[in-house]
Amino acid sequence: MKITSISAYATSLELKEGAYSWGTQSFPSFDSTVVVIDTDEGLQGFGEICPLGPGYMPSFAEGARAGMQAIAPELIGLDPREVDVVASRMDAALKGHPYAKSGLDIAVWDLASKAAGVPVSTLLGGRHRDQVKLFRVISRDSPEAMVERLLEYRAEGFVQYQMKVGERLDIDLDRMNAVTDAIVDTETLAADANTGWRQHEAMRVAAAMADRPLYIEQPCLTYEECLAVRPHLMRPLILDEVMDSRHAIRRGAHDGAMDIINLKISRFAGLSGARRARDLCVDLGIAMTIEDTWGGEIATAAIAHLAASTPDGFHFQSSAFHDYHSRPIATGGPVVADGHMSVSTEPGLGVEPIWDDLSSPLFAITS
Repeated sequence: MKITSISAYATSLELKEGAYSWGTQSFPSFDSTVVVIDTDEGLQGFGEICPLGPGYMPSFAEGARAGMQAIAPELIGLDPREVDVVASRMDAALKGHPYAKSGLDIAVWDLASKAAGVPVSTLLGGRHRDQVKLFRVISRDSPEAMVERLLEYRAEGFVQYQMKVGERLDIDLDRMNAVTDAIVDTETLAADANTGWRQHEAMRVAAAMADRPLYIEQPCLTYEECLAVRPHLMRPLILDEVMDSRHAIRRGAHDGAMDIINLKISRFAGLSGARRARDLCVDLGIAMTIEDTWGGEIATAAIAHLAASTPDGFHFQSSAFHDYHSRPIATGGPVVADGHMSVSTEPGLGVEPIWDDLSSPLFAITS
């Protein structure tokens, strides 16, 4: 089997609730890119990459597309079943820019699994669970509105939540107090600052929230700031934005810097790198939130398969991003119910783009 063409499509993911707000940022929609890889045997593989806006991390939609367009000619003629070979060729074609490789890599895994006649989770190590535990994001808002959202999500069957903070410390403390007052013993809550607090502010949070039932997530911008705050926290610490390589994971484990990490697929150049990072975390005894920056049904399906193949005790929670959108971009996406999402048993990711909803390709590289 050989790759014969690679194409990419732009699509907009509109938010059901009007906007997604964290720290000082807020977006009504996100710009996502759908990747399609064709082969000489008629199989197609699908991938997706959706950065969380241009100001969140060093990644943006146009950059992903430019990177993919530079990489794609180097992949024509390769066998997509040789996933590590394809990943190595991408690294040779473009240094760094892992997010630009992620959609391509996911599509390769989709193809390899379809060729083998098994779900992606099988090639990732096998399925430990059929239903993946989800958390629901409580977008930044007034304390009262955030409590209302919590109650709505509880009624939908969720028991794990991530509340967005990191805007203004005085309001953030009010938000955390209000939401933790509404939490019950069977629920789990994280306060995610998305790097929004200075070190001295995070120290104030450590003192103020010492007896509150919540996790603290990525309080400060740098690893060093988070590490300085860590000894003063009486609550578990999750690191997210600074966990962008296997080296960072090893360093964090050595320093005792965190209890959990957020493993985002696109930060590790797709499922190939995310699988290695996942296995490293298992070896080091670190639990993971398995997700991505954002995405529709295709990206969420990749999350579901990686989470399903993660050994018991190491999967903390995941995101079903397609459930936040007002319209689907693919059929076969994970079904969300009672705070969990399903994992397809079909070969590959189990998804198919809704072709009528996609415009003309941004580019199409052929043999």
